[in-house]
Amino acid sequence: MECRSGTRLLFSLMETDETLPLSYLSQYGYCPRRAGLLMLDRAWAESADTMMGAAEHERVHTQRKERRGNLIQFYEFPVFSVELGLSGFCDCVEATASGNGAKLPEISGKWALYPVEYKHGVMRTEREYELQLCGQAMCLEEKYKVEILEGSLFYIDSHRRQPVALDTKLREETRYTARMLAEMMQSGKVPDPTLSARCKKCSLKEICHPEWSRSAADYCKNLRKQLLEEETLCEN
Repeated sequence: MECRSGTRLLFSLMETDETLPLSYLSQYGYCPRRAGLLMLDRAWAESADTMMGAAEHERVHTQRKERRGNLIQFYEFPVFSVELGLSGFCDCVEATASGNGAKLPEISGKWALYPVEYKHGVMRTEREYELQLCGQAMCLEEKYKVEILEGSLFYIDSHRRQPVALDTKLREETRYTARMLAEMMQSGKVPDPTLSARCKKCSLKEICHPEWSRSAADYCKNLRKQLLEEETLCEN
């Protein structure tokens, strides 16, 4: 029942032209509140990491096709999924000749597809990145009617790939995350803050205020404190 209602909700969003960006899978996986602030409040704040990541991605995010023998690399490849209610771009999709592969427009033959997502920093295991990669693969599978069992995360600083098995568990998590994003969009409610070790690295920390209590009394107390501090600074 939960899955069916989630699917109805995704179709409802699509009918109102409110499909969500694929990248929000990663944002939600990192922190549901962060995803809510970005998606509903349109909040954004730069940090050293976000600026570096954006600069490095600029080198990748040029829509183009490169061919080397039986390998074709599509950069900034547009994808969409009715099932997930998501759309966006794959940093890179590698296509290799395969008798059981997909038929691609304006290219003869059949091709096996392999998504590659580029990430800033050194090689590490981040589940939220795997969710985003899996979402890209599921979009490709839906469009081209093929099965994609693996993709890779390419860490720019390390200049190395980390293969990711697109197994049943990861796919279920991806569907669940897409469903939670759709429900958040429909409710219009940003999740409450939850303080964790990840907050230290989040560029939205000063907007989010995860250290504040959820209770209304403590919220008002902290808000009054912040206002008094700002007034004092203005007087000085």
